[in-house]
Amino acid sequence: MFQNGLCRDIAGAAGAGPIMSEIRDDIAAGRLEFEEAGHVVFARYSRVDGGLIIEHVEADPALRGTGASGRFMEALVADVRRRGLKITPVCGWAALWLRRHPQYGDVVAAPALVQTSAEGVRPSSSRNGSA
Repeated sequence: MFQNGLCRDIAGAAGAGPIMSEIRDDIAAGRLEFEEAGHVVFARYSRVDGGLIIEHVEADPALRGTGASGRFMEALVADVRRRGLKITPVCGWAALWLRRHPQYGDVVAAPALVQTSAEGVRPSSSRNGSA
C-alpha cells in the first residue's frame, strides 16, 4: 500500500527545490520515514482495514523546530486522502497537528471519538473522569 512514492518531493521556500525525500515504508518495523537534510523523521504505525493508526511521530533532534514533522504529516495526509484511507492518531502530537489543520479532517477516522491530552489521545468519554 505505502511503497515508494507515498509522497512526492515538496518544494522548499521560494522554489528552492525539493527539501524532502520520498517516504519509505519499512513494513517489518511498522515505520513510515523520510530524510530531510540528511536527518530522519518517522511515524510508527499499525495498519487496520481502511487506514493507519499513527502511534508515534518523531523527528531527529537536528530537525526539531524546522517544520519537518509538519511537512511529513502534510505529505502523509495528502497520500492517505488520495488513496481513500483514514488515519487514527494515537500519538498526541499527530492528533494535535490534525486538529490544528482542519482541512485534513476528512482523513481522520472518527474525529469526535478522540481528544488530545498530556498522555496522548483517549476516547472523549474519558473527559468526565471515567476510564
